[in-house]
Amino acid sequence: MGKDNVVYFLLAFSLDEGRLVCREEYRDRDEAIAAYSAAENRYRPNLDRFEVVLIGADSIETVMLTHGHYFRQSDNSLFSEFLTEAL
Repeated sequence: MGKDNVVYFLLAFSLDEGRLVCREEYRDRDEAIAAYSAAENRYRPNLDRFEVVLIGADSIETVMLTHGHYFRQSDNSLFSEFLTEAL
């Protein structure tokens, strides 16, 4: 993947809701970094309830493969089997 092919994906994941609350795409590196910084500031008071990441990849499909837990529904989350009570 050449430097020119990188797409930057800004993701904010709500741990409470178990879903993405922000998904933005940038082709300009500096714009992506500025947006990430702004998102970190926006979510800073609640960073224990949100994950904010900036990922560079060739496509959203690649990000979905490498960071798939951000794209699953909460009932299908990576740890959902541990969060349900035994009957």
